[in-house]
Amino acid sequence: MVDIAAVTKLIEPEAKALGFALVRVAMFGGRTDPTLQIMAERPDTRQLDLADCEALSRRVSEVLDASDPIEEAYRLEVSSPGIDRPLTRAQDFADWTGFDARIRLAAPLDGRKQFDARLLGLEGDTVTVYAERVGEIAIPFGQIASAKLLLTDDLIKATAPLSTEGADRISQEG
Repeated sequence: MVDIAAVTKLIEPEAKALGFALVRVAMFGGRTDPTLQIMAERPDTRQLDLADCEALSRRVSEVLDASDPIEEAYRLEVSSPGIDRPLTRAQDFADWTGFDARIRLAAPLDGRKQFDARLLGLEGDTVTVYAERVGEIAIPFGQIASAKLLLTDDLIKATAPLSTEGADRISQEG
């Protein structure tokens, strides 16, 4: 099993050195197709372009090869969080106030473990949302198992890419 916290500690200084903030580090695919996924963003634009992904991938690859924290073979995937991005940090809930999100809880709150709701904000460690037929709900950040923005017209307008240059180019090494 991969220690994601230890891997994150190796990766985060490299991302910061390039001016990026980590959004998520996760391992997917199980034993058959393990993939280390690194999502990062530029704090000022909330996006990464292709050159940013390439730079972070090269820098992280060197660090991971040197320290070898993952025993089995794996694929490295470096990307921007995308439009319907995961909300992984408390600040994400404040930054995306006014947008819709799907929030899954670790334990039921008011008899529900999932809410599709409008983000109303963050106060301390409490995320406030508004869900149809339920109303306003205060959710302790620590109770959130996963969350992501829902794709809406408003979100598409707010997250238009800064540039689409290189989006149709495939880069292969080796």
